[in-house]
Amino acid sequence: MSTTESYRVGLIGLGLELSLSPVLHEAEAAALGLDYSYAVFDGSRDAAYGDVGASIEAARASGFRGVNITHPFKQLAVDHVDEMSRDAWVLGAVNTIVFEGGRSIGHNTDWYGFAHSIEKNLAGVPRRTVVQFGAGGAGVAVAHALLRSGVERLVLLDVDAERAGTVAESLNTAHERTAIVGGSVDDAGRYLPSADGVVNASPVGMPSHPGSAVPLDLLRSDLWVHDVVYMPLETELMTAARALGCLTVGGGYMLVFQAAEGIRLFTGVTPDAERMLRHFERIIAAGSQGARQPG
Repeated sequence: MSTTESYRVGLIGLGLELSLSPVLHEAEAAALGLDYSYAVFDGSRDAAYGDVGASIEAARASGFRGVNITHPFKQLAVDHVDEMSRDAWVLGAVNTIVFEGGRSIGHNTDWYGFAHSIEKNLAGVPRRTVVQFGAGGAGVAVAHALLRSGVERLVLLDVDAERAGTVAESLNTAHERTAIVGGSVDDAGRYLPSADGVVNASPVGMPSHPGSAVPLDLLRSDLWVHDVVYMPLETELMTAARALGCLTVGGGYMLVFQAAEGIRLFTGVTPDAERMLRHFERIIAAGSQGARQPG
C-alpha cells in the first residue's frame, strides 16, 4: 500500500547510538510504502535534548507526528503530555507520544510488546505462578503484561526489595486483585521451586551487566524462561536454560512487538510484525551487538 502523507517521528533519550528503533521503524515503513522518517534526539550528544519536556514540545512545534521516549525519560514524560492511555497511566510511564489535533497523547507500548510475546510463545504453557526478576521501568511493564495475560500469582523480586514492594502494591491496586508479591532477589530459593515460569526483566545479562539475575542452579527443565535482554540474544540465562531443555523466549520479541505498536499508533497502519522479527534477526546476525541494550 502507499500513501501521500508524510510521517516524521523520533526517539528521545540518552545513549542512543546503539538503538535499533530507527532501522526497525524505517525498514517496516518502507515495506508498507509509507513516507516515514525516524530521527534520534540523544541528550548524551546534545545537551539540548536532555530536557525531555522541551524536546517533546520542539518535536511537536516542528510538525512531528510523534516521538518515542526511552531511558531515562519514560516516567518524566508523564508530566509533559495532555492525556494518557489507561495503560500508560497505570504504569506511570510513557514511551510513545502521538501529536493529534494540537494535543499530545501518551501511550506505553512496552507492556504490549511483552503481552504479544506471551501470546505468540507461551499461550499453551502453565502460567499460574511466575517469578520475575527486576522491578524497574521495563519490569513494571512486564509485570502489567503478565497480569493482563492471566497469571494468577506473580512474585516480583528486585535488588531493591522496597521498590519491588511499591510496584506490587501499585499494580495490585490497578488490577483490583492481590496477585503480586514483592521481595528481594535473595528470596529466589523460596519461590522458584514452585513456579511455572521465570522472567528476567532486569538488565543483568547485557555486556554492561554480565551474569544472570536468576540463580542458574534453581532452573528446572519444566520451567519456561523469558528474557527481555536482546543484546546479546544468547545471555548466560538463556544458554543455561536451553542446556536443561527449558522452553526459552528471547528479548527480541518484546522489542519488535512494542515497535510495531508504535508504528500503528503513529500512522494508523498495522505493520507486519513477523516481517519485523525477521528483519531484527538479520540485524543481530550481522553483528549489531554492542556494549549495552538501548531502549
